[in-house]
Amino acid sequence: MTYIATLIPEDGRITVLFPDLPGCGTVGNTLDEALILAAEALGGHVESLREIGGTIPMPRSLSDIRAEVDDLDTTLVAVPLIEDRGTAKRVNVSLDPGLLDAIDGAAKSRGMTRSAFLSSAARRELLGI
Repeated sequence: MTYIATLIPEDGRITVLFPDLPGCGTVGNTLDEALILAAEALGGHVESLREIGGTIPMPRSLSDIRAEVDDLDTTLVAVPLIEDRGTAKRVNVSLDPGLLDAIDGAAKSRGMTRSAFLSSAARRELLGI
């Protein structure tokens, strides 16, 4: 599931707001950072709504939100809902040995585990960055 967000550049930073989720937003210093923080804010907001028994609105379409945005220069982006459910799930994947060596080397150089590295890479890919 994805939600549409507005990107508003101001004072060298980018504010991200979700029209379908009042009160959900964030600010990043770069576009990549804003998108990463937007996904985290979206997941956290939905988690909070679930905890209090609130209603999680269905996301509207890009065209529906575009029709309500006054400024046609406003940038709209689709942000995937990635819910952290608290526990890791073990999975079996097959990778080329050379790719696995490269992943392990990159993870080690960043002080990460293989799983953390792959999770981070998957999140970035889902966000298109």
